[in-house]
Amino acid sequence: MGVIVRQALLGRANLVRLSGKILTALFISGIVMLGAAEQASANAKYAGIVMDAKTGKVLYESNADAPRYPASLTKMMTAYMIFEALSTGRISKDTRIPVSRNAAAEPPTNIALRPGDSLTVDQAIRALVTRSANDAATAVAEFLGGSEAKFASMMTAKARQLGMSRTTFKNAHGLPNSQQKTTARDMAKLSIALREHYPQYYSYFQTKSFTYKKRRYGNHNRLLGRVKGVDGIKTGYTRASGFNLASSVQANGRSIVAVVMGGRTSRSRDAHMADLIERYLNQGSTGRDRMLIAKAPGGARTALAAMIPGKQVPLPTERPEVETLTAYAPEQPVKAAAVVNASVPRPSAPVAAVDPMPTASTAPEAQGAGSIGGWVIQVASMPSEDEALMYLAETEKKAGAVLASAVPITETFEKGGVTYHRARFVGFASKSDAWGACASLKKKSISCYAVQQ
Repeated sequence: MGVIVRQALLGRANLVRLSGKILTALFISGIVMLGAAEQASANAKYAGIVMDAKTGKVLYESNADAPRYPASLTKMMTAYMIFEALSTGRISKDTRIPVSRNAAAEPPTNIALRPGDSLTVDQAIRALVTRSANDAATAVAEFLGGSEAKFASMMTAKARQLGMSRTTFKNAHGLPNSQQKTTARDMAKLSIALREHYPQYYSYFQTKSFTYKKRRYGNHNRLLGRVKGVDGIKTGYTRASGFNLASSVQANGRSIVAVVMGGRTSRSRDAHMADLIERYLNQGSTGRDRMLIAKAPGGARTALAAMIPGKQVPLPTERPEVETLTAYAPEQPVKAAAVVNASVPRPSAPVAAVDPMPTASTAPEAQGAGSIGGWVIQVASMPSEDEALMYLAETEKKAGAVLASAVPITETFEKGGVTYHRARFVGFASKSDAWGACASLKKKSISCYAVQQ
């Protein structure tokens, strides 16, 4: 009887010890999970989002629309611009990009380019996605845009077309600039757009290493090959931004995109990203892929509803009365901005800024996007979107103070069977603001007119 009692007591003690171990393990696991959550919530720089890349459904978000510094996530848009130029035939992977003294002077990280060097487009892309090379980014910007400032304006205009309404670029690499801002949500949209629009080039983001001038550079993205399903996309860091990471994941018929910004260390950022992927991948849809980010034909169409927030006003169905435009209608045709690349065709003749206003038939993208509000000023219409973007950049350069709060966009319309591209600035709150801006531009010999959307 005593033996039975002792065995029973021993068994109970073992059970208590076993239960204690389980509880301890659960407690430690809880602390780890809680610690990650507390790190995210206590960090003022933190922002994060997880999005189903098949449906666009947001599975997780925290400060997803708060302004953040993109750091080298900027190079995702630089890559998008390269992919667009490749897809339209402006350049090829073998096209050589010259390196200026300005590009060669960019601080690390870089690939030690020197003034007078050149590298191929293929090498430039690999340098961007692996080494996150600042010198290569600037060389690309100067080559495609004529200058980094012009290229940054083109990047911002492209961001608006992709629905990235809270993103502004001032350079092509992501080095510190107080005006270069984005959000976790916008970076998720860009991640999806890169994969949707340019699947033929997206595999660049899977590059594990890159060799240039006999020196090998490894990819900064440590999740590649270590976390199941991760197929890109980009890391970033500056002191102001903290540690950023955008990840694309495809596994078990599911697809998500996740963005983490403001990590305290690269290790904690990576651990948090891996945790988000583990938690939310299985919540993704297993249905069919569908296009989530509208891609304009030729890269020119604009998602207007995503660009102009504010009071909802129906789109005009006809051109405003002439009196609205006469004060600012150009007396002479607007000349195209100087084309910096021989591969970009010049228009056979400059095109006047005045053209038909969008209607239900001439602007189906706007009609489908819904009602919008706000005032817009138009400075030119061009047969080439590249020239329209360059003209916008040149106008910003001449009248930056006047247009400080405006956003440059392009918008297509057809006339006589030919597609043209409006060069516009959006974001004016009132008629007087738009007219006042036009008056200031006219003093600088820049023709324009103002219309209400």
